Amino acid sequence: MLRPAGWEREGRTWGATFTSPGYLAMTSGILVVDKPLGATSFDIVRLVRRGTGEKRVGHAGTLDPAATGVLVVLLGQATRITEYLMDMPKAYRGTVRLGISTTTYDAEGEVVSEADPSGVTEKMLREALAEFVGEIEQVPPAHSAVKINGERAYHRARRGETVAMKTRPVSIYRIDLLRFEPPIAEIEVECGRGTYIRSLAHDVGERLKVGAHLASLVRTRIGPFTIEAAADEATLIAAFESGLWRELLQPTDCGLIALPAVTLEIEDEKDVRHGQAVDIASVEPATDGTEARGYAEDGSLVGIIAFDAESGMWRPRKVFAQRNEPSLAEPGACSS
Repeated sequence: MLRPAGWEREGRTWGATFTSPGYLAMTSGILVVDKPLGATSFDIVRLVRRGTGEKRVGHAGTLDPAATGVLVVLLGQATRITEYLMDMPKAYRGTVRLGISTTTYDAEGEVVSEADPSGVTEKMLREALAEFVGEIEQVPPAHSAVKINGERAYHRARRGETVAMKTRPVSIYRIDLLRFEPPIAEIEVECGRGTYIRSLAHDVGERLKVGAHLASLVRTRIGPFTIEAAADEATLIAAFESGLWRELLQPTDCGLIALPAVTLEIEDEKDVRHGQAVDIASVEPATDGTEARGYAEDGSLVGIIAFDAESGMWRPRKVFAQRNEPSLAEPGACSS
């Protein structure tokens, strides 16, 4: 296996337990974590559950153990906006090793082929990368979490079964070549939901006829959430131990900034909270299905509402419980 340096880590702390004075039931918000090498995404979820005492904890987009970087962790009511975060554009910085192909398309797998990449020029590489920008069809790795008949593909692959993965459409908005020192290429990719950077590295190698695999990967951004604002492992654990972890939380609506904001009058707020459609005269007519963030007059998030063109009314799609929590209405509420 071609595991990157630093994979074997001593004294892993994401399995730690805490007796933190900061426990508070039903806490909601978004915690942006810089996931360390070797930890699974669920390792971080478990760590946050232990550290906060909140049972409802999830994440918005898996990172492989061999990858590091931005993992958006959702607590409490924020777990209800997972799909909105999953749809946000993501940015990655990866190292591609030309000349070696592996079973998993990354440094974790067994080597399946080797070739001399010395004939690949920077011009050839740039041209190959450009071919993968746009709406493309991509085949996920056999060693991936994609489900086949209800079972994760990697389970079948680990049993030695031949796994036939189907192509699927993905969006790659840009690929920048940051550095090329043969056989190593460093790239930055901005892409949409469901894109596998491992597959991209493999496919580029195939296009160049020398093979390639993804040697390392860092996710630098999900939507507005950047690695610069992410809490690393040491910061997170210190915050749990001191009970000050709430200072790291961002409001739930930071994950909804792609939606327009609407302020509801008091009676409209009551109707939305009771599941009733409302006619918001202050908002210009929208197209059918348009969603918006609905706020109370005090700036607190009420829910997500959607426009019904047939009735001309806004209908509640998700309603959040009334809580004394910060919102986007407060300056600097979202860190990026």
